[in-house]
Amino acid sequence: MSGTVIESHVDSKAAEFQKNSRQMVDRLTEIKNEEEQIRQGGGAKAIEAQHKKGRLTARERITKLIDPGTEFFELGLYAAYEMYEEWGGAPAAGTITGLGRVAGRRVMIIANDATVKAGAFFPMTAKKVIRAQNISIENRIPTIYLVDSAGVFLPLQEDVFPDTDDFGRVFRNNAVMSAMGIPQLTAIMGMCVAGGAYLPVMCDHILMTEGSGLFLAGPALVQAAIGQKTSAEELGGAKMHAQISGTIDFREPNDAACLLRIRALVDKMGHPAAPPFDHKKPEPPAHSSNDIYGIFSAAPGKQYDMREIIARIVDASQFEEYRAEYGQTLVCGFARIGGWAVGIVANQKKNVAVSAPGTGEKRIEFGGVIYTESADKAARFILDCNQNKVPLIFLHDVNGFMVGKEAEWSGIIRAGAKMVNAVANSVVPKIAVICGGSFGAGHYAMCGKAYDPRFILAWPTARYAVMSGDSAAGTLVEIKIKQLEREGKRLSDNEKKELHESIRATYEHQTDPRYAAARLWVDAIIDPAHTREALIEALEAAALNPTLAEFKTGVLQT
Repeated sequence: MSGTVIESHVDSKAAEFQKNSRQMVDRLTEIKNEEEQIRQGGGAKAIEAQHKKGRLTARERITKLIDPGTEFFELGLYAAYEMYEEWGGAPAAGTITGLGRVAGRRVMIIANDATVKAGAFFPMTAKKVIRAQNISIENRIPTIYLVDSAGVFLPLQEDVFPDTDDFGRVFRNNAVMSAMGIPQLTAIMGMCVAGGAYLPVMCDHILMTEGSGLFLAGPALVQAAIGQKTSAEELGGAKMHAQISGTIDFREPNDAACLLRIRALVDKMGHPAAPPFDHKKPEPPAHSSNDIYGIFSAAPGKQYDMREIIARIVDASQFEEYRAEYGQTLVCGFARIGGWAVGIVANQKKNVAVSAPGTGEKRIEFGGVIYTESADKAARFILDCNQNKVPLIFLHDVNGFMVGKEAEWSGIIRAGAKMVNAVANSVVPKIAVICGGSFGAGHYAMCGKAYDPRFILAWPTARYAVMSGDSAAGTLVEIKIKQLEREGKRLSDNEKKELHESIRATYEHQTDPRYAAARLWVDAIIDPAHTREALIEALEAAALNPTLAEFKTGVLQT
């Protein structure tokens, strides 16, 4: 590989570097401790109860299923975080989703966690399963379901049952994935009841362990509905479905045998067509990824050079920067990550001095703000990447688009619309990483959730909202004060300060990446030092889909 190597000017002994490192490590420690707690699912007693049934937990099943020595790239771990507390909570939304390797093939795994309310579907459970399925659909990823669920969580059925992103969509996606030729295997390793019973039967292969149950209605409901008395085994046990109904393909004595059978079946699957994206032997970055902790600063107004971050993510730290001297608050360029050719669009957080159009006078453009020239450049670069079949990586730390008379006169709305148009209609895989702030329309232009990134990842330092906490609090306080004044009330300075802090605290809580991850607005919160590895996982998953739609942008505001 040959290209332009990014020279690093990082002083790892500098006070600012050390301060940033300590802050990042503290935040990471908090996140990792929470993650470990979430992975306990329903807790020690629930795990023990699962073992007493002769069954493994969902996480134990996944560990035995994936290839030895490989990692499970979990998605949606924070789903339902701080939600459903009146029902005792639903850690990870009671289901585990993510990418793993089985018999050498990359697969999506969706596993009910029976230690959490018997694996029942909360509203966020359905949304999490659907998100995993949508990732499989977009990237043509073979999917394995490990079913162990009591069905819909009845106290919240109205929020689980009827809508387009609710329970029924799971089975609709089963049918669509089957029609698309995406392999699906289901193992019933516990209960599979009511509407959930359709999921396995709509897949390519159905496995079932002894002691499990598959029925539209359990014994109690059958007796109540039609007066018929029957045992669970007779009604819908593995032996019945293997010998009488003919519903299942493989009857297995236990979890271990079932997981071995899945591996054997996956081993026989065919392979997808070659991807259209260029790939070469990967090279590690020339600079340590751990340096990211010290380079990056989440403090508002603090500057850092995004090229230093890129240098610790891309192969050999080589980066072919596109129009480097124009529109400098966005950094665009070509590189490789894990051998895959990529285009990178990243917010530059350094302030830059530029010559004003027409006058030549010097002005300062603020880092993290998208100016007219930056938007124009990025739109053109995105068109290039689509023309040449190059996947796109977006690195977010954006305050939004520039405002004010000069910006409006320069055509910021027109340029912004052009960038948004290019992002919206892009057909190559798009992967977003929210490093710092991702605010307002800048979030949209940088391929936010609404613009269909194949994966959207966040650092623990991410902030995700219409505007920053301070800006929002200031605006909302002013509105509240005017409202009270119209009612004849006057607030003291202390009351105004208390109101500001209260609103700011609420808003800051909602901009935390865990709040976003709880609602599946981001797929995973990742360690910044592992950004490269996460992007490689995402790129290799995206490469499973060899098909690209025709690229069209519609009307561009040129």
